[in-house]
Amino acid sequence: MVGELLSLLRFSAGSGHIWLDEQRMLLMHARAFAELRRELLDSLGIERARGLLVRMGFASGLRDGEVAVRERLAGMRAEDAFMLGPRLHSIEGIVSVQKVQVDLDVATKHFYGEFLWENSWECEAHVADFGYGEDPQCWSQIGYASGYTTAFMGRLVVFKEVECTSMGDSRCRIVGQAAEAWNDEHYLEYFRQHHVAEKLIDFNLGLQHLRRLQPRREYDQKLVGVSPGFRAAFELMRSAVDSAITVLLLGETGVGKEVFARWLHDNGPRGKQPFIAVNCAAIPADLIEAELFGVEKGAYTGAHHARAGRFERAHGGTLFLDEVGDLPLAAQVKLLRVLQTGEVERLGAEQPTKVDVRIVAATNVNLQQAMQAGKFRTDLFYRLNTFPIQIPPLRERTADIPALVARFVEKYSALYGKKLRGLTDKAALDVHKHAWPGNIRELENVIERAVLLAPDHGDIEACHLWMQPPGAPPDNQLDASGKVATGVSASGADASELDALCQRVLEQNIDIASLEQRLMQTAMQRAKGNLSQAARLLGITRPQLAYRLKKEGLPTS
Repeated sequence: MVGELLSLLRFSAGSGHIWLDEQRMLLMHARAFAELRRELLDSLGIERARGLLVRMGFASGLRDGEVAVRERLAGMRAEDAFMLGPRLHSIEGIVSVQKVQVDLDVATKHFYGEFLWENSWECEAHVADFGYGEDPQCWSQIGYASGYTTAFMGRLVVFKEVECTSMGDSRCRIVGQAAEAWNDEHYLEYFRQHHVAEKLIDFNLGLQHLRRLQPRREYDQKLVGVSPGFRAAFELMRSAVDSAITVLLLGETGVGKEVFARWLHDNGPRGKQPFIAVNCAAIPADLIEAELFGVEKGAYTGAHHARAGRFERAHGGTLFLDEVGDLPLAAQVKLLRVLQTGEVERLGAEQPTKVDVRIVAATNVNLQQAMQAGKFRTDLFYRLNTFPIQIPPLRERTADIPALVARFVEKYSALYGKKLRGLTDKAALDVHKHAWPGNIRELENVIERAVLLAPDHGDIEACHLWMQPPGAPPDNQLDASGKVATGVSASGADASELDALCQRVLEQNIDIASLEQRLMQTAMQRAKGNLSQAARLLGITRPQLAYRLKKEGLPTS
């Protein structure tokens, strides 16, 4: 189906036309559209600008809907023909669309649909200009979906956005049905024609409202986030900050549990007292009790001096027990006693010592499973689990990535004495799409390396981010006629051609080193010495080609 759509798309560089079937298309910078969108909001106010953008998208959707209707009338199954629209939206660079549910009957004009959106240009533009807020912002895209479906079904169908990345959600979600089914006259007004010029005189009200709006705050200098998962965890933590209640932080390795614990300490009544952190998994089992509770002189061979444990050192402040799920059972018993009595007993001591310590514990272990396996005491679990807070992994808080990236770029630019403009669009997209198995810790490491590799006063490019770039399908290329080609490789060679070429290389006993060297020389000749163009011909990055040429002693220009 995608191939059929792409066959309708043609570029004519000579005449300056881009055609989708017989409709003229425009290819413009997303940032230019974003500037226009911002100017509309500044000039017209929120409500009128929203209505104008919705109706503009509606008109565009009607046009694409006509293409889909022709395909349906030509014999394509109704739902397949309908799905041309979402795929067109993706091809046009607006948003990536994923079907959740489509229930349609052209004969009775019944329609209900639900879709997920990713990489919405309109969300990205709004967040860049105004920050995160409380309302969805994919106005022209909602208009498009409504106009397209209206043309396809032959009746007014209207979509609503129920989740939006501009509100901090991980992706956008839209629901569409017959207009009257919404029972919302105010919302339907956005889809009706208005004469804006007649009402410009009082646009100040909307403009003043826009200027009064504050983007959703990112909370704190140390804790950055606007995503729903982060906000839920932060609000829980903020409700506990002024008390001495024991907090248990749950989450995967690298989600920032110690940063949360430090925030709890710094912003509470104990903020000026010690914050002592101990990684329970990093201390040998035979030393953990001495580390936590202290030791008296002569308590065991080698104990030449009395030493306070972490509990005593944290007196009046906060003790952060990281990876508490890895504590040995013997230490768990003593920890439980301290929590119950508020007293610690050094190894070899005859009298206990009173301590006033707030406990913040953290683990990436499933303590319920550990209890069932007999590795964690049930009574200690219930003592620690007084106030649990689940910290979501980075892959579930993608709205927080731009702010975190900005934080780390600023941090490491200062550390390495560089001034950088930030990430390119391609690099930002790669960061957004990465699964981040190492969570925030991995993100910070990636950005540190990228800052080190990026040129001073330049941009962080995708090639600076990864030791090995994540695999991705090649972009569509244009053939000589201006038609989009979708071969399995950037050169357009299919598997059989590649197999035949490999056979010839092997038959002629050409070694890999010679073949690679000749390929690079040929690419540089074809690109007339342009390193970037030669790299594109070879399907590698410019730095990778420069490195290989230098390694082989070949000229780089």
